[in-house]
Amino acid sequence: MKVAVLGSGVVGVTTAYYLAKAGHEVTVYDRQPGPALETSYGNAGEISPGYSTPWAAPGIPFKAMRWLFMKHAPLILRPKFDPHMVTWMLSLLLNCTSSAYAINKGRMLRVANYSRDCLVALRADTGITYDERSRGTVQLFRTQKQLDHAGHDIDVLKADGVPFEVLDRDGVAAAEPALAAVKDTFVGGLRLPLDETGDCFKFTNALAALAEGLGVVFKYGTEIKSITTAAGAVTGVVTATGTITADHYVMALGSYSPMHARKLGLKLPVYPVKGYSLTADIVDETRAPVSTVLDETYKVAITRLGTRIRIGGMAEISGYTTNLPEARRATLEYVTNSLFPGGNLKQAEYWSGLRPMTPDGTPIIGKTPYANLTLNTGHGTLGWTMACGSGRVLADIISGLTPEIETADLTADRYR
Repeated sequence: MKVAVLGSGVVGVTTAYYLAKAGHEVTVYDRQPGPALETSYGNAGEISPGYSTPWAAPGIPFKAMRWLFMKHAPLILRPKFDPHMVTWMLSLLLNCTSSAYAINKGRMLRVANYSRDCLVALRADTGITYDERSRGTVQLFRTQKQLDHAGHDIDVLKADGVPFEVLDRDGVAAAEPALAAVKDTFVGGLRLPLDETGDCFKFTNALAALAEGLGVVFKYGTEIKSITTAAGAVTGVVTATGTITADHYVMALGSYSPMHARKLGLKLPVYPVKGYSLTADIVDETRAPVSTVLDETYKVAITRLGTRIRIGGMAEISGYTTNLPEARRATLEYVTNSLFPGGNLKQAEYWSGLRPMTPDGTPIIGKTPYANLTLNTGHGTLGWTMACGSGRVLADIISGLTPEIETADLTADRYR
């Protein structure tokens, strides 16, 4: 089958790879000059199935109110006259119940755990490298209250069979030796030993090269203008350079998916949540993390990527903006310097990207009312974590195979 994949981020490229492995003739289209140059470029570097939990959770509305008044706030809200923003936020609030949280978390863990297994198999099959490490994640608690409240998360981890370790100060320092010098800044931590790290940009480019070896064609610099339909099917994709035709179409356009979907009469509850990162060279091995340290207070992750560190975090709801305010950079530098002092952050690369978030945290994967159009979007902060599993699932669906995990509740139909 001739398949057109729209989008060359990590989700689009993994989809293309698995489709090619299944024997399809695949072409990938993207407006950028190469793969992974938007949201997949500078993310936090975490592959964290254990932290695959919805933002919409009991108590979050009250926490969000407090965060808005913090100097180094993990949440930034820039309200504007945008009905899609308002609708999305109201839907997120409606998901902040115990029952919704349990359902949504179950869906997310299903995709994330499957994706981890697919990534492990992909590495074994291809030998792909991307500054990967399998050293776990340490969630760092600066206050006793945070440590005490970790009990709920621990209960969830136990119920889902996710391995974990509760650490005191010395335990944190044993897992992350560089933190021994700043033990007075935290009281303990929660470690998930199965979590991994890696450079999503490097991975996506390496996988794109492998996909090309399987016959996948990448058409960069191709801006999508509109999608044409007739008789319940997509008939083509109009671009700035001509019209694309295929037997099947995959929409993997991240935060921009709903813009094109709306023109087809499809309402996708996906909205951009902006994140920021710094990437800096390591100047002193003794003052750098060995894996990922997630600061619970500021929701900032500091991740080891080869000879570099990636500092990523924050959630800014401000529409489709990718500007780089100095105040956000100051937060990333402040958190890093408080835990790993002595780095040269002034020379760090400063980046922002738009995470395609759904109100319930679960991505939208699967069929649409159009017989030859499927969706793979809405992965939020977990696109890197869920990419391989999402791509494999979609390739199975398009190939007429039964996916290895349940997918009926992953489509956009759950919002009807």
